[in-house]
Amino acid sequence: MMILTKPIKEKLIANHKHHKEYWNDEHPKYKEFKAVLKLFNPTGIGTWYLSELDPETNIAFGLCCLTEKELGYVNLDELLGFKGQMGLGIERDRYFKSKTLEECKSL
Repeated sequence: MMILTKPIKEKLIANHKHHKEYWNDEHPKYKEFKAVLKLFNPTGIGTWYLSELDPETNIAFGLCCLTEKELGYVNLDELLGFKGQMGLGIERDRYFKSKTLEECKSL
């Protein structure tokens, strides 16, 4: 399965360009950012709700749920290169509907 379809990647990059405006604010509006992509580890812990992607570095931003739920950055190359038990890699939730990062915290 293709993890980053063209429409998903374009939306993540568009969000990155739009959200750059907030990085200079004292109080970024993280709660309003919408997750476009949900990735998960099918054989262990790890769910990522990603809202944006820097196309130059391939670093994504979103809600990362491992042992704790926290907003942060993740290197998409490293994440997609991960192989868990039985050699299975990270997968995309094809049925995920876009939600704010705040809404994703309660999932």
